[in-house]
Amino acid sequence: MTRVAASGRALVTGIGGQDGSYLAERLLADGLEVHALALATDGPPAHCPPEVVLHQGDLADIEATRRLVLDLRPGEVYNLAAISSVAQSWDEPDLVAKVNGTAAVALMETVRQAGDVRLVQASSAEIFGEPATSPQDEETPVRPVNPYGAAKAYAHLAAGVFRHRGVHATSLVLYNHESPRRPERFVTRKITAGVAAIARGDADHLTLGNLDARRDWGWAPDYVDAMVRAARADEPGDFVVATGVARSVRDFVAAAFAAAGIGDWEGLVRRDERFLRPADPTELVGDATRARRLLGWSPTVGFDEIVARMVTADLHAGRTSYDLS
Repeated sequence: MTRVAASGRALVTGIGGQDGSYLAERLLADGLEVHALALATDGPPAHCPPEVVLHQGDLADIEATRRLVLDLRPGEVYNLAAISSVAQSWDEPDLVAKVNGTAAVALMETVRQAGDVRLVQASSAEIFGEPATSPQDEETPVRPVNPYGAAKAYAHLAAGVFRHRGVHATSLVLYNHESPRRPERFVTRKITAGVAAIARGDADHLTLGNLDARRDWGWAPDYVDAMVRAARADEPGDFVVATGVARSVRDFVAAAFAAAGIGDWEGLVRRDERFLRPADPTELVGDATRARRLLGWSPTVGFDEIVARMVTADLHAGRTSYDLS
């Protein structure tokens, strides 16, 4: 890393997600003035540091977002805002295309207009769809199989277009990454929260969909570190951010029960086809060689420890009821 934002100011979109909160903490620790675009809520987003200056708005409101960026003139912009549910992308593909695709590209144009600004676009392994080779790297063909991946692919490819126009725009192809801050609508938190509920005697089973899907799971703060390194690198580019190890959903479930001290768990898990997606890649695992070589990045927390930290947090949360259906 060679350059902290010259303006001393950073803008984060998607502050309400797990990555947004970890990123804000990191940027504040680096001494930056942190601004964030946040949807209207009854209060600050969960885990958002109080030092963050919040601006109510929607990334899809292109003109309002443009005015904000041009007014703030941040040195670093991190676009984490997105509709993050693949399932929702099947129900609302037009909305997902607008937020995850069109609005992200509009932000790149705004950054171009602003001048000396470095942008990091949070892309996704879903852009690769059902890849012919494994692991995937920056040269793997982009062939999404769901509307979420298609919208992310548009923004990912646009980052390369804007680099040719002189913008320091980097697209990070982020593989699955988790933390206790992951919302419970995601299968990983559904698993850890459900296992914690079973361990406490508050539930007697966990209902899931496809247990055979394989993903490359990492630790969210590690992936935030990759974002910051990418923003401050001498040259922008595309970078796969992944651990290089694929695990199945079944592996995740087994690790969660093990962390809760439950060995014989098979009878505690039920499958429901309602939770199956119309198209779900069989296996996604990334090769982060370029990020290791050019950004000096590497993961620091292993799979079992990630799952254990999430289960421990859910056990300590003390919740007494869960919607596990």
